[in-house]
Amino acid sequence: MAAKNSSVTEFILEGLTDQLGLRIPLFFLFLGFYMVTVVGNLGLITLIGLNSHLHTPMYFFLFNLSLIDFCFSTTITPKMLINFVSRKNIISFTGCMTQLFFFCFFVVSESFILSAMAYDRYVAICNPLLYTATMSPQVCLLLLLGAYGMGFAGAMAHTGSIMNLTFCADNLVNHFMCDILPLLQLSCNSSYMNELVLFILVAVDIGLPIVSVFISYALILSSILHISSTEGRSKAFSTCSSHIIVVLLFFGSGAFMYLKPPSILPLEQGKVSSLFYTIIVPMLNPLIYSLRNKDVKVALRRTLGRKIFS
Repeated sequence: MAAKNSSVTEFILEGLTDQLGLRIPLFFLFLGFYMVTVVGNLGLITLIGLNSHLHTPMYFFLFNLSLIDFCFSTTITPKMLINFVSRKNIISFTGCMTQLFFFCFFVVSESFILSAMAYDRYVAICNPLLYTATMSPQVCLLLLLGAYGMGFAGAMAHTGSIMNLTFCADNLVNHFMCDILPLLQLSCNSSYMNELVLFILVAVDIGLPIVSVFISYALILSSILHISSTEGRSKAFSTCSSHIIVVLLFFGSGAFMYLKPPSILPLEQGKVSSLFYTIIVPMLNPLIYSLRNKDVKVALRRTLGRKIFS
């Protein structure tokens, strides 16, 4: 399969570095990152599934966030690891578009899952008496389907726009994966309009969740400031702290990469930013939620206790 009106049937991924001496150390480094990501996210999924006291809206969204992070990392990391030990980092056009589709799907889905989690925290802190009714299973399912629906729509839009470009003789992608900006720069008919469409789509996919998260936490902060007891304020802040850290890591690196024109952000810097939210953030998320969450620690002790006892 080749692009529309294109002679290119495969791409060559330049990867993180062209220095042969660094490839093996980087292979083992990112293999370690990937193993931590897999164990952390699948472990959190298992804990939430096995412990009934974690079957609440907050952990329903956390379960799906861990699932997305696992799939997201699996979309990128194994191919990158293969490229470290391959002489020529070739990916077919079909494989490249498939990776791009799932990359966009998981990125957009995660951004809306994080906004749904912020809304959940808003209801829990600002309207605790109505929490059970407001965050009913039906509402949680609708929020989840909305997140995945936006992910699918965003992935289709981005992948479709790239597939309509023409790729000529040059097929060297200056990246370790099939990302939007490197492919745009590689195309021989990419224009200002393509970059504008990309900017608008990303502004919707990242901008809307950021705005909803900002509004939720502005209302939460206002509510916390009206709590008279220091203990109550501390408990409310601790409830949100893990989520705030994850939001800052994910949206900060994503906005730095995509909400700037390519002329302002060189692709070499873009690689570092991409590395952060495709490899580092999925690895850190389960660690942040488990190390800073009392319920998860209790669930882990109970699960390990049951295993030891049995």
